[in-house]
Amino acid sequence: MPRTNAAVPSPENPSTLPSRFAIRKLVPEHSPWAAAILLHSNLFHSPVWPILYPENLTARLHQGMSSVSYLVDHQIDSGLSYGVFDTAYTLKRSESAKTGGGGRGALYWDASEAGVQESQGRDKEGERLLAQMDFPLVSVVLSYDSVHPLDMDKMGPLMATLPHFGLFYHCLDEADRRDPASWKARAPNEVLFRNATSTRHDYEEHHLMSGTARWLMREAALKGFRGIQIECLHDKVTRVWSNPEEPFKGTIVSQVDMSSKVDDEGKKIFEPATQVGSKVYVDLKPGE
Repeated sequence: MPRTNAAVPSPENPSTLPSRFAIRKLVPEHSPWAAAILLHSNLFHSPVWPILYPENLTARLHQGMSSVSYLVDHQIDSGLSYGVFDTAYTLKRSESAKTGGGGRGALYWDASEAGVQESQGRDKEGERLLAQMDFPLVSVVLSYDSVHPLDMDKMGPLMATLPHFGLFYHCLDEADRRDPASWKARAPNEVLFRNATSTRHDYEEHHLMSGTARWLMREAALKGFRGIQIECLHDKVTRVWSNPEEPFKGTIVSQVDMSSKVDDEGKKIFEPATQVGSKVYVDLKPGE
């Protein structure tokens, strides 16, 4: 795909996204929108979370809006998180144009509705909640400099909302046989950690994830980073990050097959999920 879309933070690094989309750095006012995209995409359309937690998804989503805020804010505050905005987006409600914060748009989720509509089925409930996401942010790529790690105590509420979340990362870390000295950052602007790739369900047909991922690899290299690490819970995400454009090199450094992973007692700990999760490292300066 030709890199012709100059609606990006760095003019020297245009994207391959269709012309109606702009990549912009996320700011704190975008945090609720980014959180909503993450939660809706993961809880209703992921190959993992709705399989592990098929009931009370709306209640879990509302619980997640507070528990995921630290993860989202930490990455936005890093200045290294970006969003894809639909510049042709038409607001669904006239009152959405009157809001401030991250621009024209609004989120209309009401926590008091949790569980009220779930009897109509997951797909219909997902559509209902998606219709209440009336803003032009349509995809997010959250990142942070790994020398400023997440505070795991502050991650506690999210771990409680998605109990298998921390377990998944633990399993990937256990399977990672690399010498930490061979890749870990020792100073700022060395290794970027990606944590949260999500696109609104109604925009998946535009292939925003792949184009934005490749744009971010180039952008991180321009900023001086030597590597990017990302944990993937979707085959397409793993494929894009493990097969980057030249001169970058992608490596799957560890994997967890959820269909067969067992604990010390032989119990399948991710049953009934069958997704293979991966940790991928992208070398932005191979050979150096």
